[in-house]
Amino acid sequence: MDNLMVQHIEKSAEVMGGKARIAGHRIRVLDIVVWHEKRGLSPDEILGVYPSITLADVHAALAYYFDHRDEIEGDLVKEAELVAGMKARFPSKLQERLGA
Repeated sequence: MDNLMVQHIEKSAEVMGGKARIAGHRIRVLDIVVWHEKRGLSPDEILGVYPSITLADVHAALAYYFDHRDEIEGDLVKEAELVAGMKARFPSKLQERLGA
């Protein structure tokens, strides 16, 4: 995994808040996981979303996820909490207009 991490996955505090990401990109492992595990896209389909990365990058991100599931799932929870907080603080003006 160490060699895989160096080649495809990196973490640095000054980029993306230190979250694991595709090396040389601002695409988080979390983003790949959402497309694959939560939205059901295949690795090839994920390349359509992120054409600047390689198939090896996608597979490395998924391997990182399976090796660090608690870390990534924790990031998913934190992100969902952040979104919920923002929605509570700043309600949708469109939703207000639609009466929903």
